[in-house]
Amino acid sequence: MTTLRVIVDELVTDEPGGARRYTEELTRQLIATAPPGCDVEALVSNVSDEQLQTLRDRLPGVGAVTRLPLAHRELALAWQSGLSVGGPPGMLHAPTLLAPLRRHSQLNGHQQVAVTIHDTLAWTHPDDLGTGATLWTKAMAKRARKHADAVVVPTHAVANRLAEVMDLGDRVRVIGGAPATSLRLPPDADERAERLGLPERYVLTLGTVEPRKGLAPLIRAIARPETQGIPLLIAGPDRVGERSATGVAAAAGLPEDRVRPLGRLEDADLAVVLDRATLFVYPSLAEGFGLPIVEAFKFGLPVIHSDDPALVEVAAGASLVVERAASSTDDAAYTDRLAAAIGRVLSDGQLSARLGVLASDRARAFSWRDSAERVWQLHADL
Repeated sequence: MTTLRVIVDELVTDEPGGARRYTEELTRQLIATAPPGCDVEALVSNVSDEQLQTLRDRLPGVGAVTRLPLAHRELALAWQSGLSVGGPPGMLHAPTLLAPLRRHSQLNGHQQVAVTIHDTLAWTHPDDLGTGATLWTKAMAKRARKHADAVVVPTHAVANRLAEVMDLGDRVRVIGGAPATSLRLPPDADERAERLGLPERYVLTLGTVEPRKGLAPLIRAIARPETQGIPLLIAGPDRVGERSATGVAAAAGLPEDRVRPLGRLEDADLAVVLDRATLFVYPSLAEGFGLPIVEAFKFGLPVIHSDDPALVEVAAGASLVVERAASSTDDAAYTDRLAAAIGRVLSDGQLSARLGVLASDRARAFSWRDSAERVWQLHADL
């Protein structure tokens, strides 16, 4: 029996986010698509018995779950230092940079290690990550350059950006993600829409007010007459530090009912909000993949987004692309372009319908099963 061991620590951390969802969805599909004679086991930091059982429940069909001797923080620091703390040798897949990256000659038996780098924010937008996360990411990326057998990235855009800061040779593999399998309309969609207070028509976005996400220019664009008074709903927290979406809206002279943060939404609520939206706008200035636009595609929404290379690559012509601001502090022109694009889609029924059809077609290109099969092929090639 050939075993692929997956590091699943993201599933036992308290932080919600894309890496956690990526780890769960990919691992489930790795289990489901395991070739004959292969199985999947999990590696996790030193968690409680209750967390261990929850992990097994979330990954039906997983083989042994190896609990390592160190807690998550200590494990991350140990692997950053190259200490030998890890499971048995063999095929190892890390859905993040958290992995035992060290010289293969220090290990017994045959070892292959693949890690995943989801974006290049540690180099392009370090303030968004914070000092600690930035330093750890850069340190682990250096270890990956020395010791990883393969580095998975979600887009060619990330591969190109990484190539500017480090030489990974021919070890880079582009394997993207897909919408969560749990993101589907629930039976009580009408009741949820009423509870959420969804208006008849609205623009939807997802994100926070950190400068990289471009939410402030979008809010100011909503204040322009081209957007025809349509409200903006925001899936995500209202506040980051001292900045808030409602504060930006008030400064732009918008009434309270024009911009409404919905907070973090469970998948069933998010599905309802996506299904009933008029238009999805994703103004982010820098992404590694851009899962929100793929989720919008799944529901056949017309999509507008920035010309960030990763978003352009993922959309592949199924959207309306808006040129970004030259910098996050000089976004007046970006605001103008966003307002014009929104007004164009709202005013042109044929354009809106065409974008909806293109979105539905493009959504079929993203599958967790396909991603998992490509990971299996990657390890077979190694």
